[in-house]
Amino acid sequence: MMNQIDNRRSLFILSAAAFLSVLDIFIVNVALPTIKKDIHATEADIQMVIAGYLLGYAVFLITAARVGDYYGKKKVYVISLLCFTLASLLCGIAATPLQLNISRSLQGLSAAFMVPQSLAYIQLLFPDQKDRTKALGVYGSVAGIASVLGQFLGGLLPEIHFSNVLLSHWDGWRLIFLINVPLGIVAAVMALFHLKEHKVVGNRNFDFSGVILSSLALLCLIYPLIRGRELGWPLWSIGLLCASFLLMYGFVKNQQAKMNKGLSTLIQIQLFRIKDFKIGLFIALFYYIAQDSYFLITGLFLQDGLHISSSETGLLFVFQGLGYVMGSVVSVLLISRYGKKVILMAVLLMMLSLVLHVILFSAESLDRYFSYPLLLIYGMGCGSVLPSIMSLALQRIPADLAGSASGLYSTIQQTAIALGVGLTGGVFFSLLEEQSSKAMFVNAYMGATGLNLFALSAVLFFLYQFPDQVNESRMLNPGK
Repeated sequence: MMNQIDNRRSLFILSAAAFLSVLDIFIVNVALPTIKKDIHATEADIQMVIAGYLLGYAVFLITAARVGDYYGKKKVYVISLLCFTLASLLCGIAATPLQLNISRSLQGLSAAFMVPQSLAYIQLLFPDQKDRTKALGVYGSVAGIASVLGQFLGGLLPEIHFSNVLLSHWDGWRLIFLINVPLGIVAAVMALFHLKEHKVVGNRNFDFSGVILSSLALLCLIYPLIRGRELGWPLWSIGLLCASFLLMYGFVKNQQAKMNKGLSTLIQIQLFRIKDFKIGLFIALFYYIAQDSYFLITGLFLQDGLHISSSETGLLFVFQGLGYVMGSVVSVLLISRYGKKVILMAVLLMMLSLVLHVILFSAESLDRYFSYPLLLIYGMGCGSVLPSIMSLALQRIPADLAGSASGLYSTIQQTAIALGVGLTGGVFFSLLEEQSSKAMFVNAYMGATGLNLFALSAVLFFLYQFPDQVNESRMLNPGK
């Protein structure tokens, strides 16, 4: 009984990583116009507020997972939490665009070391597959709630203005970063006193060449995807994209050669022999392309295209969050009986909702009363899918491969976010002009949403390939 209580407390502490890291991906989206005006930033500066975080996050995730194996998951988790807290403070007091973007990159780098440790800990704390599925479902739900809460706070906090004489020159957008400070300190202290350190591999054979190759490959892939469209796809951006594939090929060969020689590797190649894990990575890739870019284009469309205030935009996303919670609860009850059919139906619900988004938003006059239930429906679909896909990918991973698996899964997740911002966001922005009418915004939203519908169709395809375990041991049922 005491062990169960300790594990639940540990899960609560570890979920802080999901909450803080995901919150800071989304919280800036609605606040970007206010930030740009207050610190006199350019368009490129503002795009780097998002891109800098994603770059630091995605590039080092695989490396960070292995660092936890070699130097201790608890040690790395606590240090990265404190670094994330410090970086958030620096973001909150930044006076120039350069200071803000450097601090955001440090935030993303800290998150890269924080998240894989929390996922690997869950694998170790819950060796039973049913308990692990439930724990991963809770973790995924926290991440989903953080994404919605981030949108809401990003709309609400910028409208707060300090009247205090000392802080009269500060706008409320700084609170979107400063709220992380007390949360991060509390989480780090709790982790220091309540988490137990697990077996450390040692650092004599750490794969430094693998670190360099994988980091360069991801950097060459993600940076041009985010910056290339804005700059008109210059030759260097195409060159970097080509180099990323060559570097990734070299990385795979490097890992295979070391494994054959019995040397330490950055990625455990045997992970790809687990069918659930391979298919789960594809599901996560296409799902996160669609979901995360949805928040970006919908937030911009509502504010700049339909001229809805940032606070009301945030309120709309609260209804999406309510639907998310409802979907999470209902799906837990239904998956044990109907298996992956529940997730398939939830993806179809998301696709139907996106079609209704386009129909409603393209009307001559927006009936806002219909907007709230529409986002509620979309949230129900998200809530039924997002917590489950992490469980699908990680539920059968052996404990000794937990760190590498969680790092690779998180890397795919964050790379998918960057792809969504670069591809779906790129379609949205490319269909707009500097002085865009509502019709142009609608056209841009339709084009970008069409790409998201394609991504969700790919999710359906890979879900169909995934083995349905409802008749095996009911492993998708977190409640049994």
